[in-house]
Amino acid sequence: MPRRLSLALLVAAAALVFALPGGARPAQNALTGTVGPGFSISLVNESGSLVTHLDPGTYTVTVKDLSAEHNFDLTGPGVAQATAVETTGTATWTVTFTDGVYTYVCDAHPTTMKGQFAVGTATLPTPTPKPKPKAKKLSGSVGPGARIALRTASGARATSLKRGAYVLTVRDRSKTDNFHLRGKGVNVKTAVAFSGSKTWRVRLAKGTYRYFSERHPALKGTVRVR
Repeated sequence: MPRRLSLALLVAAAALVFALPGGARPAQNALTGTVGPGFSISLVNESGSLVTHLDPGTYTVTVKDLSAEHNFDLTGPGVAQATAVETTGTATWTVTFTDGVYTYVCDAHPTTMKGQFAVGTATLPTPTPKPKPKAKKLSGSVGPGARIALRTASGARATSLKRGAYVLTVRDRSKTDNFHLRGKGVNVKTAVAFSGSKTWRVRLAKGTYRYFSERHPALKGTVRVR
């Protein structure tokens, strides 16, 4: 092909590209909000990832409302859009996000069905960590004589406990027996020749735990953890 003709074709192709309508306008960013089925609500980007941060700008938000018991309510600086609780279907909104924090909720269940994302220089508030529950107290004893027991903080014999963390303090008052607690994830004991106190932090799981003397296995008890 002659060189002049080849150059002419390139020029014509470039002219066609620049002549395309809207060619100079950037495509709008697309987001998808979904509410339902069940108690679920989300806002994802084009790759399907949950939205946590966006750049400021204009976005197309397509909302799929799949439940007549819920809705999708999007609010934040300059934005207030919502579907109706009692209807289902698809809604499309064109919104402009600016620096700030935006929230989407189901108005019928705002405390359990909700999400947030930040735009521009804004950041999401740091969630307050939930305080760890305090470990409950248990007391074990062996001796004097042929006796062994496991008791709750109130002093009652432990026969049924809730799963969770416990601080177990054992008073071993026997030179011929020991206290051995064994079950799922727990295996603690005093020595047979030991007398005194021992304290362990244990986590009890659902199941049955046994406490007994290794020297006299008939000296025993069980506790069910639920």
